[in-house]
Amino acid sequence: MTLSKPRTRRFDSPAQEAFLGLWRTYDRLRALEDELFARHDLTAQQYNALRLLRGQQPRPMLTLALASRLISRAPDITRLLDKLETRGLIVRERPAGDRRTVAVGITAVGLALLRELDRDVRACHERQLGHMKKSDLRTLIELLRAARRPHEGPDSDW
Repeated sequence: MTLSKPRTRRFDSPAQEAFLGLWRTYDRLRALEDELFARHDLTAQQYNALRLLRGQQPRPMLTLALASRLISRAPDITRLLDKLETRGLIVRERPAGDRRTVAVGITAVGLALLRELDRDVRACHERQLGHMKKSDLRTLIELLRAARRPHEGPDSDW
């Protein structure tokens, strides 16, 4: 039996190699996060929504504003919020003056869940990227911002 020689990686361009590297990295880092949130019957997207609502508290946030601030797009924000509301983690209300809008707020149960998760989320981030030097992390943050800049709106607060 003849062992085949390992394939050398070939990319069409540095842009392709960088994109595929980002995708592979995201996959590896996301697995750690998925494991954590699964223990609490949450998705990363649901956690992100709760985190944003905590930051807005005590004021509610309009559904469309919440959807626009999520880290990754949520094509079905209504379904995401339905699941959180069923668990008693959020409340939704329609303002009397405009029945087309929906305001979302986090409940005491939602806040308690986030407090329970805070330490574990920080530990997860350390597992994901804590092996890197702070200066390398700052450089990575700036490079990622530069890569996103032409693809996000001018009002992006990232």
